[in-house]
Amino acid sequence: MQGSYQIRALLPVEIRTAADWAAREGWNPGRQDAACFASVDPQGFWGGFLDGQMIACISVVNYGQSFAFLGFYIVAPEHRGKGYGYALWQKALEHAGGRVVGLDGVVDQQENYRRSGFELAYRNIRFGGVPSAGLAVSTGFEVQVLTAPTAELEALDARVFPAPRRAFWQQWLGAEGHHSVAAYRDGSLAGFGTLRPCGSGCKIGPLVAVSRPAAEAVLARLLQELPPGQEVFLDAPEPHAAAVDVARALGLEPVFETARMYRGLAPQLETDLIFGVTSFELG
Repeated sequence: MQGSYQIRALLPVEIRTAADWAAREGWNPGRQDAACFASVDPQGFWGGFLDGQMIACISVVNYGQSFAFLGFYIVAPEHRGKGYGYALWQKALEHAGGRVVGLDGVVDQQENYRRSGFELAYRNIRFGGVPSAGLAVSTGFEVQVLTAPTAELEALDARVFPAPRRAFWQQWLGAEGHHSVAAYRDGSLAGFGTLRPCGSGCKIGPLVAVSRPAAEAVLARLLQELPPGQEVFLDAPEPHAAAVDVARALGLEPVFETARMYRGLAPQLETDLIFGVTSFELG
């Protein structure tokens, strides 16, 4: 490393810059993702500054006392391979302390993550495209707009995410451009999901449901908000065959994949309820 290199927590405007960098990498974050992510852990976003200029970024966002998620790990191309990124990586991971840490990393970096103590749990696959098929939706669901977190939502979310995230939900459900709905069957919550605008098209995530019909009921309602001819992206856990089948049934094709990895004991999640990951950057 050369010059004066400083590592520190990012300011809000710098967090937005990190999201812009992620867009340039082709990760296509949502337009409001940076603000939503910062609401979870304002001290969880870090940057490496060379002679006062940000050249690297990373997030290690703490959820409570036991879990953190790592994302936004980017080094400016002209500064890669010089040790700046790894120094930032080490410093930011100190923020997690003894928490279990998850990440969704590009597959070709999997070996590097393993050397840092992360182990592969499964792959996530991003499906994308303009939907070319409709959904045969069961009539047994009542679908309502979701504007604030409820006890039922948090209980279902706890089955697919290893830590409470009320602050996230409060920001996420009220973010500009986000459309969130919940499906109920016989008065009980059966699924929920959010459609949000991105730099390219829109993403659906999270999409969580107790059954494929419930997931399709949520999806059908969200897709009503999709402008004609607009691309949509859905990130599905590869081991969940029904999620992959739903994405393919819409006419979407694989466009990207990640390696879901954990440092520490991998949480026991009900991945068969996850039809769409919330975000590759925040879990």
